Amino acid sequence: MLTLLAFLAAIGLLVTFHELGHYLVAKLCGVKVLRFSLGFGAPLLRFRPRETEWVICPIPLGGYVQMLDEREGFVPLSERPRAFTSQNVFKRMAIVAAGPVANLLLAVLLYWVVVAQGVPQLRPLIGSVAPQTPAAAAGFLPGDRIVSVSGQAVANWQDVRMQLADAAMSSSSVSVAVATPDGKGASRVLEAQRFGEKMVEAMQQGEAGFMPARFLPKIGALEPQGAAAKAGMKTGDWLTAVNGRPLASWTEWVQIIRNSPGKDLKVTIRREGKSQEIALRPSSVTEGDEVVGRIGVAPSPDEAWNRSLSFTMHYDGALALLEAARKTANTSWMSLKFLGNMLIGHAALSNLSGPLTIATVAGQTASEGLVSYLEFLALISVSIGILNLLPIPVLDGGHLMYYVAELVRGKPVSERAQLLGRKIGFILLASLMAFAMLNDFSRLFGG
Repeated sequence: MLTLLAFLAAIGLLVTFHELGHYLVAKLCGVKVLRFSLGFGAPLLRFRPRETEWVICPIPLGGYVQMLDEREGFVPLSERPRAFTSQNVFKRMAIVAAGPVANLLLAVLLYWVVVAQGVPQLRPLIGSVAPQTPAAAAGFLPGDRIVSVSGQAVANWQDVRMQLADAAMSSSSVSVAVATPDGKGASRVLEAQRFGEKMVEAMQQGEAGFMPARFLPKIGALEPQGAAAKAGMKTGDWLTAVNGRPLASWTEWVQIIRNSPGKDLKVTIRREGKSQEIALRPSSVTEGDEVVGRIGVAPSPDEAWNRSLSFTMHYDGALALLEAARKTANTSWMSLKFLGNMLIGHAALSNLSGPLTIATVAGQTASEGLVSYLEFLALISVSIGILNLLPIPVLDGGHLMYYVAELVRGKPVSERAQLLGRKIGFILLASLMAFAMLNDFSRLFGG
């Protein structure tokens, strides 16, 4: 129920702002608005306080503003000055662009509210490095502080993820400057390509195998039917050695288990202050083309380390607004760059998300609190704004493309050309939606 309500609230807010942008600028330009609709289908509710009919429809995946238009029916001579088609090209461009611009302004407003609360951040310190990842291969170590990614300075983990994703869109090799725990500078190069397409996609989403969290060599949870539970391990056991070799970290433990599918191990643990030895045989699991060991355990977090990473960034007044505008601009640029790379094949279509994924994330962020939900709304608002500005007929950007052509040619694009464009645009949009829905089902059902 929370997921459904969060999704409907998000769509309602974002669509309302988008259509209000069209509506308000149309009224400013003297255009008569016949209907303002939230949703599609037969109206559930309708009212007409003045000349505009306001309706709410049952299919909540969009909306529209219907203006007086000679292309859609007879317009009396007395009303023609108020028709959309009677306006000069600059007014028509302003009306069409107002919807996407309203979404971007909404994102600034939402980010402003978030930033004004104080933004929780994590220092760009590496707590753990996962084995068999680009980060491990590049030589990253726990305790390294990330200074820059591809020459761009970073101040927190959000910056790291953003810059890494941005750089990985252009190249599968990314240079990262770090400061080691002893204060020395070093440069490490992340190579995603050698680890397969999934790792390339992961890096394009800001993941490379390092993370800020640190874990203790202590069992935090077990799978009831896992190899560890069957061997007699318990939650709270400290892992001290394997085959007589002392363990230094949880990462080292993971590496040993992964490299030991089906092998007999002697694990020394400390339980309630006493040491004992346990015979353990990791199960064999296939990951891609590789067989790895698995025992079904999860670590205990290093709470002291994790607390030391956290800090809150505070912004006052105009600085909060500037930061909100910066976040909106950065997110917009990342969205554009992702779409561009997707067109040229540098980003996979599997990264597209549809309404099911959006609904799931809406519910998750709503359960985490208001700030997380507002950040989610801002991100989706930017995505809607950027998507609608794309030069695809049937979208706002497609209409803008026609009006730019009109300025260049000195006369409107022919109805025949516009009709053909709408058909092509519909096919493109339907194809994107189909891919997005397939990705949604794949994520939900593990296809």
